[in-house]
Parts: sequence; structure tokens; C-alpha cells
Amino acid sequence: MFKQFIRRPVLSISISLVIIFMGVLAIQSLPISQFPSIAPPRVNIFIAYPGASADVLVKSVLIPLEKSINGTPGMNYMTSDATSAGEATIQVVFDLGTDPNQAVVSVKNRIEQVTNRLPPLVQREGIIVSRSQPNMLMYVNLYSEDERADQKFLYNYASVNILPELKRLKGVGRAKILGSRQYAMRIWLKPDRMRAYNVSTEEVMEALSEQSVIGSPGRIGRSSGKTSQSLEYVLTYPGRYNEPEQYEDVIIRANAEGEILHLKDIAEVEFGSEFYDIYSNLDNRPSAAITLKQTYGSNASKVIEEVKEKLEELKIENFPPGMDYEISYDVSGFLDASIEKVIHTLGEAFVLVALVVFLFLGDWRSTLIPTLAVPVSLIGTFIFMQAFGLTINLITLFALVLAIGIVVDDAIVVVEAVHAKMHDFPELNPFRAVKLVLNEISGAVIAITLLMAAVFVPVAFMSGPVGIFYRQFSITMATAIILSGVVALTLTPVLSAMILKNNHGKERKMNILERGLDAFNNAFDRLTGKYAALLKKIVNRRLVTFGMLLAFGIGIIGVSNILPAGFIPSEDQGMIYAIIQTPPGSTLERTNDVSRQLQEIAEEIDGIQSVSALAGYEVLTEGRGSNAGTCLINLKPWSARKENVWEIIEELEVEAHKIPGATIEFFQPPAVPGYGAAGGFALRLLDKTNSGDYKAFEKVNDEFMAKLHERPELSGLFTFFAANYPQYELEIDNQAAMQKGVSIGKAMDNLGILIGSTYEQGFIRFGSFYKVYVQAAPEYRRLPEDLMKLYVKNDRDEMVPYSSFMKVKKTQGLNEITRFNMYTSSAINGAPADGYSSGEAIAAIQEVASELPRGFDIDWIGLSRDEVKRGNEALYIFLVVLGFVYLVLAAQYESFILPLAVIFSLPAGVFGSFLLLKTLGLANDIYAQVGLVMLVGLLGKNAVLIVEFAVQKNQQGFSVLEAAIEGARVRFRPILMTSFAFIAGLIPLVMAHGPGAVGNRTIGASALGGMLFGTLFGVIIVPGLYYIFGSLAEGKSLIKDEDNRPYTESYAIETDESES
Repeated sequence: MFKQFIRRPVLSISISLVIIFMGVLAIQSLPISQFPSIAPPRVNIFIAYPGASADVLVKSVLIPLEKSINGTPGMNYMTSDATSAGEATIQVVFDLGTDPNQAVVSVKNRIEQVTNRLPPLVQREGIIVSRSQPNMLMYVNLYSEDERADQKFLYNYASVNILPELKRLKGVGRAKILGSRQYAMRIWLKPDRMRAYNVSTEEVMEALSEQSVIGSPGRIGRSSGKTSQSLEYVLTYPGRYNEPEQYEDVIIRANAEGEILHLKDIAEVEFGSEFYDIYSNLDNRPSAAITLKQTYGSNASKVIEEVKEKLEELKIENFPPGMDYEISYDVSGFLDASIEKVIHTLGEAFVLVALVVFLFLGDWRSTLIPTLAVPVSLIGTFIFMQAFGLTINLITLFALVLAIGIVVDDAIVVVEAVHAKMHDFPELNPFRAVKLVLNEISGAVIAITLLMAAVFVPVAFMSGPVGIFYRQFSITMATAIILSGVVALTLTPVLSAMILKNNHGKERKMNILERGLDAFNNAFDRLTGKYAALLKKIVNRRLVTFGMLLAFGIGIIGVSNILPAGFIPSEDQGMIYAIIQTPPGSTLERTNDVSRQLQEIAEEIDGIQSVSALAGYEVLTEGRGSNAGTCLINLKPWSARKENVWEIIEELEVEAHKIPGATIEFFQPPAVPGYGAAGGFALRLLDKTNSGDYKAFEKVNDEFMAKLHERPELSGLFTFFAANYPQYELEIDNQAAMQKGVSIGKAMDNLGILIGSTYEQGFIRFGSFYKVYVQAAPEYRRLPEDLMKLYVKNDRDEMVPYSSFMKVKKTQGLNEITRFNMYTSSAINGAPADGYSSGEAIAAIQEVASELPRGFDIDWIGLSRDEVKRGNEALYIFLVVLGFVYLVLAAQYESFILPLAVIFSLPAGVFGSFLLLKTLGLANDIYAQVGLVMLVGLLGKNAVLIVEFAVQKNQQGFSVLEAAIEGARVRFRPILMTSFAFIAGLIPLVMAHGPGAVGNRTIGASALGGMLFGTLFGVIIVPGLYYIFGSLAEGKSLIKDEDNRPYTESYAIETDESES
């Protein structure tokens, strides 16, 4: 079949050009992402209950909703968070593979079942259910050089002019401005004036609802079918008030004598903000902090590109003088830099592989052929990536970098065999030599291609997040390998016939390069001779072979026990989160002061580009509270700084200790987008006693945290759980209240308005809906004793002081309550300490958790949950791959014994892989395991080259011992050449620095260490193994007249070729 292509060079070249053309088209349309989409679908529920404490939110809203949502089909786990800012969120995480749209519908249906049981104010505010990725796509700060532009103006400018535009962009799942500085009509009541005029809050609310109304009087002159009308008129009414002056003139009370009491007589009215709960600034300038999150399954790079274009368009067309924006963080920064780095590595690997090929083959013509063949296989791979629904990501790009060394193998095998044939028969021209070689090695090429592809087939069917990683890697590798096999039997022979010259036996012009190549070849010939001599001494010594295998087996066990385990390594993403926690009860202003101090410290550190600070908001749980703060520290580009992110964090930690009265911890963004807000590990300490005793839970939490702090494997441990937030409990004397004619319900409603604030209606201005908030002026609600100076109207129209029927008792409680799967929980975050992996950190936490009191437990969330669930998955994957390869080889050799010679040659490579990982201080994570799976194919291929040739020689009359030695001697040069070509391609990965360096170095070290050891010791072990298993298999068959020739092998008989 393949001989047809030699006679039709135009056909071969045309097929290759079509593959390249289609591959280029596929590259243009393939989406780009940092990793394959492995984050599970999530449904977020947002609840607002103005004035409610965290405890009230839990009891009145979260518990009913959680009970209803629990057990939704496909649900994995559920977390919730309630704060005393009157806000709560529930996040329902579903199993990977669940339809996210169906998940949203299922959750909504369950919420609707209990909505009527929720407080009226919650129903009025609305329950927002959305499907979005929890990872921050972008973080944009809007600021102005104009000193008059305060945070309120910036927030509302962004809300009116920027947010609607961004929300319409495809792929933007959620766009919001942190905080609640949205415009609102603020009515600041004066309780002393209200008492003087005997006015209750109920009367104020009634007056507002009756006078600021939407009118729809209809039309006059409308046709009625009775009499004809000459004209028709529409009656209009101005609608709800939207100016402060209009609200000031609202009449609270009037009598027949003409006396009128206006709202302005008992209150101040201003066009202000809804709340004043978050301070946001960028480099000490007020800013509006806009966060954008992507929709599930969208292309992050494409969405970010469109957002940037839209922001630039808005800046040019709409921004007032002095206003500008800064993108403090976007995931595409690291993504683009990482991909650019991998592509750069791809080029370096290509050049190094070409140099090794040139060194072994000795002339530029021979080097040109593999160099031309490789791009066809690599670019053609993109066609199949598109067909299988893959993306261009770090995993698939790593696969292509590693594929260079593998893909070049097939081309080298063909070219080297052609050279060997012309060396043996100097009278042959390249065309005849290629024809002979094709007949001889096409079986070996097919066998190698099938074997290499077979390695990746079983892992492509794995499930879960790890399965997606393996699937993307394996499909990319397998298609590149299969294409390389096709190219090796079609394009490479044609190029060999066209480009090569038979200079064997002819005199060459000697120059420095030729002399150097001759010296190398002579040295290699001497090495081959010594290698053959060594084999004659040890191949038939079973003790040597099994002794080496045993040594490597013990080495693997020894190194694997001290090699740290991990999942996905943390990379330098050019971004740091600083989480600030001031003592419970701290005011927003105090937290803001700490965040500004940290901001000033950070800006002095070399390597930091800008710092944006938020007081009142923490990014880990997206919770709000006056004692919480976050600084987003944006680092300079990787090329513009000497320090890596870990060194900068270390420096920040030293400097941050100088800030008194605050706990500050530093985190990186998550290793995989979609897994929470920050990197490191995340877990929940659960109170399964259901006692509701927060103080007892706090004691257990504090003891647990203290023990965790003692562990050297852990750093950056952090929790916001604190049951000592200052609170005052209201104690009402029911008997006294009833005697004075006070309704307790009305007394609480009155406090809800005066202290908590409320809104009953809204209005339209600037094309947006704004609320009207009624609340006591700040000077009337500063201290606990101010409560006793407030009044409520009784059923006898008298103003009764609260001091006559109510007392306040100082207590402590929770400002923020987190829950996990319906249990009260403490959210704990942290990171592995320097020199430790995530696997070691998780093991340390599990060890401490085993000592928890009865009724308390831990559970994991995000990436940590998937890592814990993996267990020994990597070992099972490796065993499955070995089993599959064994069966493919058994079918190839028509023997269940011979394939063991290939399988037992692998321990040397596994040991080398583990040893280099340990030496470089890297972990046995998913990158290393991907490298190990690939090693099975690569080292198996080397063993197949020896065994295939040995089987051939054995069937031609050689003894098993002679066949083993001859097979190894003949294949020694091509094995070393292809292996060192592959190793050369890995050098740029191992030497990587900058973005994505940890992943590059891990996958590079895993493959390089394994390939180096596996090749150097494999060429010694494999002949010995073939001798052992070949001797066992000799003469054995399952049926009479069994054809035990290798399935893909055929023999070239020169006489037949000359006749043809």
C-alpha cells in the first residue's frame, strides 16, 4: 500500500499540504483557555434582608432554603454564608457533567416551593438565582484624577454607563460593583423632633406611600360607542418624586386651621447612597471596583478581549475629563504569558531536536527530512483537537511540546534505515533504498505507532476532573503519534527519495564540521562495540537482569515514599490577594486605615505594580463585614521583575507584621480557574451536633486552628469564624409593654426603620431605579444608650420611651455564619508551607482532624475536595495503561510471554522520573503522572525496537541469545538517537522560568529523568529480558500451526525486489 506513495510524490506532498492547511484553519477557530474546563457547574443564590443579623438570616431564610434545595439531582455539596450586613449567599455545586442549565431550573423549582414562607422583605428584595463560574474573570478599577469625583459618583457612573454595556457581552455571567454606593434618596429622621410633633415612623411611611405614587388616570374623550368624540386626550401624572425638594415637601399632617407638618420639619432629605459599607481605592485614590465573572463554558480569553475593547470604546466616547480605568487583574494575563512561553519552548525544542538529529545523521539533507515531517504531524493534530471538542490550553500545548520528540522518531527510523541500507549497498540510489527499507520497516513503524497510541487510549475514557486532563493530553498525543506514523510511511519516504544522496563509500571534502562528525561517529562505533561486548557477558546471566530490576523496584518504593504528592501545582500568576481581619467590632474606617497602611507598604516593594484596597469585603467567601478587608496586589510582568511571587509574599508577610491590631494573610489566585477565589487549600470544620451553641463551636475551632498552626506543612492558615463579635440583646418586658399599650411587633418594626433602615418604594432617575431609604440620622444611633432615648407610639396615640419597657444586655455572637451541607461550619483557608506539596498539607490536616471531639468533622471544598477524592487513582491509571499495552503487544507478537520483556523494562524509567523530580524539589502531581503515562509508550517503543528485530532474527535462524545481542546492537544507534532527540526537546521545559514554570519543569523533569534512566539502563535490561522470556516462549503455541510471526512484520528479500 505505502509503496504507491513513493511512485506518486505529488500525491504525498499534496496530502501533507492539505493536512497543514486544515490544521491552520482549526487553530484559528479553536478556543483558548488556561486549562480544560474541569470546574463543576455551580448555581449561586443571592438573598438580601436589610437590617437582619447573620443569625436571623440563617434561621428565617437559609435553613428553609437549604432544606428545600438539599438533594437536588446531581448536587455534590452546598455552602452558604450569611453576614450581619443583611446579605446571604448559597452556592450549590453539582457533579461534573451535570447540565448547568438544568441545574439552575432544578434549584429555582425547589426555591419556589418555600418562597412564601420567607419574610416579606426578602420576597420584596427578590431571590436572585444565577449560573456562573466562581472565579474572577476580571477586576477593573474606575478612578478619576478629578478630586471632586468621590466613590459615590464613580460607583454610579459605572452603574449607569459601564455595567449595562459589559453585561450585554457574550460570556459575561455576572458584572457587579463591590459595595452598595448606588444612589438612593436618604430620609434622615430626627427622633426628638418626631416626639415633639407626636409623629411615628408608621405615619412617615404612610405619608410617603400615599403622596409619592405612580398615577395612571387613563384617557378622556375615549370612544365608548355611545356618542362620537371630536378629540381624545391622555391624562398624565408626574409619578413618584425623584428630587430631594419634592420629598421635603411631603405632608405628614394637616388640619382645618391650615397648620401643615412637612417631612422637612422632622427629617433631613438628601440624594445619597444606599449603604456606606465598602471603601474602595486604587493607589490611594477613590475607585469603583468592578468584578466580572464568566458564564459556564465560555472562552475566557475571548470574553476578556471583548471587555477590553468595550472599555476602551467607552473611555474614548463617554468618559468625563480625568476619568480612567485600570485592569487590576484578569486571568488572560497569566494565560497569554503561559501560552506564549510554551510556544517559545516549542520552538526551542524543535531546534534542539534538529541539532541532535544532525549530530547522529551527519548531514543537513537527512536533518531536513524529519524537520519537514514534524510540522505536518503537529499542525494536523489541531484538526482532531477540534473534532474531539478540545481547546488550546496548557495541557494540550504540553502534549505538543512532548510530541516533537516522539513524532520525530518515526521520521528518524525511516531516514536512518535508508542510510543503513545505502551504507550496506553503496550502489543503491536513494529511491531503490527507500523501496527496500519501506518493505523492511513498515511493520516496525506501524507496531511502534500502535503501541504509542495504545498507551493513551485507556486514559481517554477516564471520568472526573483528572480524567478531563488526561483525556485532553492523551487525544492530543495519540493523534500526533498516529499522524506521525502516516507521515513516516507517506511523506518521509518521498522526501528521502527526493532529497537524500548516496555518498556512502565516496570521498568527502573534509572540513572542521566533517572531522567533528567523523570523530563522533568513530567514537559511537567504538561505544557500540563495547556495548555488544558487554551484552555477550551479561545477557544470559539472569541474576544480573533480575538484580537490576529488583534494585530499581526498591528505588521506586524508596523515592516515592519521600516524594511529595500533589494535584495541580500553584504557579506565579502575577497576582496576590491580601486578606485583612481586624478585631471583631472594628469599624469600617479602622479596617480601611489598615488596608491603606498595607497599600503603602506594598507599593514600596520592588516587583509590585499597583494595589487596590477594599475595606468591608473579603474575597475568599465574598462576605461583607466592617472588620474584613482585601487588597489586590498586581505584580509587574514576569520579565520586568527579578522576584517570583513566593519571594514577594515572604517580604510582604515580614512588613505586614508591623501593622498593629490586624491579622493579614496572603494568597494567590486559584491554580485552576473555577475553583474558588484563592489558591491553596480550602476546608470546612463542621458542627454536626446541631446544638446551635456557637461559643462551644468557637472553642473547638480555636483548638483545631492552634493544632494546625503547629504543623510545619501548613502556612497562611486563616478563618473568619469568631463568636466574640460585640452584640446587644434586646430584653422586652412584655407585661410593662402591654400595660403601656405598646405592640411588641410595632416596637420592633419601629426599631427596624430607625436603626436598621427600610425602603418601601423607589423612583426612576438617570434611566435607573433607585430606592428611598428611611432611617434615623447617625447622631441618634451611635451608642447603645441612644436606644433608650427612642420612642414608639402606643394604641392611645402617645409616644412611649423604649426605656420604660426594654433593657439591653451586652453579649457576643457571630457577625458572619458559614454553613456546609446544612451544618454550621468554620471556613478555613491556607496554603502548603514552603517546601511542602498540597498532598502533604492535606495529610497533615487529616491527621489533626482525626483527634476532633465527637460530633465535629471536616470536609473539603473546591480543588482540595477533588484532590482528596483521587486517592491512589494515579497508580490505577498506570496499571491500566500497562495492561492495555501488554495486550496490544501480545496481539502483535502472538505471544503472552514475549510482551513481558517490554513491560519489565519500565521500572528503570519510573525510578529515573521520581529521582529527578525529588532532586529538583518538585511534586508527584498530575503533570508528573502525565509524563509517566507517556514514558510507558516511549520506553516501550525502545524495547519494541530491540524485541521486534530480535524476533525477526530468531525466526531467520539465530538462537535466542544471538538474536537478543544482534537486535540490541543493530538498534543501539537509532534508540539513542531518538531518545536523545526527545531528551533535547525536554531541556527547555526543565530549564523554564517565568509564567507556568512549575508545570513546565514538572512535566519536563518527569519525562526527562525517566527517559534518560530508561534509555541508558533499558538497552542493557531489554536484551536480558528478551533472552529470559524469549527462551520461555520458544517452541510454545496455543494451537497447531500457529503463525507466531509479529502481526505487522514482513521481510524484504532482495532477489524478489530486484525481480519486481
